[in-house]
Amino acid sequence: MKPTLVIMAAGMGSRYGGLKQLDPVGPNGETLLEYSIHDAIAAGFGKVVFVIRHDFATAFKEQVGEKFAGRIDVQYAFQALENLPEGFSVPEGRTKPWGTGQAVLACKDLVNEPFCVQNADDFYGAEAYQTIAAEFGRLADGDSCMVGYLLKNTLSPHGFVSRGVCHTSDGYLSGINERTHIETDAQGTVQFIENGVATGMTGNEIVSMNFWGFAPTFFEALEEKFVTFLRKKGGELKSEWYIPDIVTDMMESGETRIKVLSCNSQWFGVTYPEDRPTVVAALKAMHDRGAYPPKLWD
Repeated sequence: MKPTLVIMAAGMGSRYGGLKQLDPVGPNGETLLEYSIHDAIAAGFGKVVFVIRHDFATAFKEQVGEKFAGRIDVQYAFQALENLPEGFSVPEGRTKPWGTGQAVLACKDLVNEPFCVQNADDFYGAEAYQTIAAEFGRLADGDSCMVGYLLKNTLSPHGFVSRGVCHTSDGYLSGINERTHIETDAQGTVQFIENGVATGMTGNEIVSMNFWGFAPTFFEALEEKFVTFLRKKGGELKSEWYIPDIVTDMMESGETRIKVLSCNSQWFGVTYPEDRPTVVAALKAMHDRGAYPPKLWD
């Protein structure tokens, strides 16, 4: 059974501004998620599900989705604040949806095969899709997986970043340390700052860039855990339910093991406006050296 790619495209970049998902960065006006689809098709994925919002659905389908007609099965799921389990309601004053956990849960009626979850506005590289597709054929029942990147391959020269630093045991995730301020100092040293104290890092730490692989049974766990989350924090106006927190809880409770797959590729993202020229240049170089065809789509 060919795996499915779930692309979370419902959010907007708070620091970069604008709808990054539709920002042209390739030499022919390609968006970052077009490279994701191209690499996924090459790796044997059979379907892509875009998680979007109703308010920009028409523009998204016209500018993005229609490019893939006849190349891969394209479907859409919608993340909405009011999509809640029976018995729950949106608290007065809340305007923001419930996070990436709810985004993935929105796909439960569209996905019945192993699936990969990723952000829409990140470039992961062909190796990531090939690696995770191969792992789906070996994944034990109940297990999940993630592609991990070397920290030094994910940094921005234009400001600090947040990263989940992974710890492993026998190839499986044993813990994640969330570092909310990682930067490169003037001497080129990678460091994280916490409570005003700078701590050096090697740059070779494995970090999660939200590239996850799950079996379809994951949706059953999500449904149960969304209810638990809403009972605890559903009355808060800004609480969010994130995939890394969900899988960490499942790992710690023994509900799943998370295989950590290595990837030596460069990860690209437009965290800051100043990152965009670097991404544009890197993608052009990939086309020039033949990693991608002159045009992604004929």
